[in-house]
Amino acid sequence: MAEEARNKQVVFRDFVTGFPKESDMILRTGTIRLKVPEGSKAVLVKNLYLSCDPYMRSRMAKIDGPYYVTSFVPGSPIVGFGVAKVLDSGHPDFKEGDLVWGMTGWEEFTLISEPETLFKIKYTDIPLSYYTGILGMAGLTAYAGFYEVCTPKKGEYVFVSAASGAVGQLVGQFAKLMGCYVVGSAGSSDKVELLKSKFGFNDAFNYKEEPDLNKALTRHFPEGIDIYFENVGGYMLDAVLLNMRLHGRIAACGMISQYNLEKPEGVHNLFCLITKRIRMEGFLVFDYYHLYPQFLDVTRQYIKEGKIVYVEDSVDGLESAPAALIGLFTGKNVGKQVVVISRE
Repeated sequence: MAEEARNKQVVFRDFVTGFPKESDMILRTGTIRLKVPEGSKAVLVKNLYLSCDPYMRSRMAKIDGPYYVTSFVPGSPIVGFGVAKVLDSGHPDFKEGDLVWGMTGWEEFTLISEPETLFKIKYTDIPLSYYTGILGMAGLTAYAGFYEVCTPKKGEYVFVSAASGAVGQLVGQFAKLMGCYVVGSAGSSDKVELLKSKFGFNDAFNYKEEPDLNKALTRHFPEGIDIYFENVGGYMLDAVLLNMRLHGRIAACGMISQYNLEKPEGVHNLFCLITKRIRMEGFLVFDYYHLYPQFLDVTRQYIKEGKIVYVEDSVDGLESAPAALIGLFTGKNVGKQVVVISRE
């Protein structure tokens, strides 16, 4: 009989309306059989690092009808991106000892029934935690959103909201490497300084200290904005539309200011899309998974050459995961929020 192990888990309590709370997630300990069922193509993994991402708020709501993700299941572990080590495998593409990143459970061990969604980690000369962010979903989001959706040109004016987050910090650095002029917004003076001193943004501002976002953007972009990488939505998007240049491009990656509102804020300046011939396009990283090998080669080389830097905000242990996730929506994290389960 295969060995059983205790399996600490973060379980989703029930569907959420309004702002989520730590109490919407429960810490419990179950057991798991440390062997893949006979004849199964599943993979059993030991989770090492878990990723906290804003899109996970959508999965806390009851989703009716077609959507790009499904709701979390009440009474079951939270699910998200993570880095893990294969302990047992019934799938020919994975073997014991392989390191992988992809969708896993918020628990110590997970039996993954559809391992085709996992990416095998080939390079370990970079911290494994980076595969939750810069070399994982967040990095590919920044890469595909900026280069594929925004179609940038050297010398263009680029604005990034939520710029110190996992995606925004990379978009700004990709834009600088392209020779663009880059400004970011963030929610504290420390984050603003980080954008300018560490990530190399040309300028940055604290949106919480700006009573008029339109004036703030006009001050930072007197000639207007060519590219807006949208992570916030709401009033920020409304102000950006007034400051876009002719034939500007907006990549709609996320709208974190709206996720916890029962009634989303309206956007009033959409006529600018017509008068300025702006292209605004939403995108999902899943549509660009085919670019991952290309993205990995480019970004890994940038990291090794010191052309890109990355900041993580790490907490230890599953018991710290609920607070870490909730903290995303109040801006507590600085950089990519990671939960460390095991460093082996």
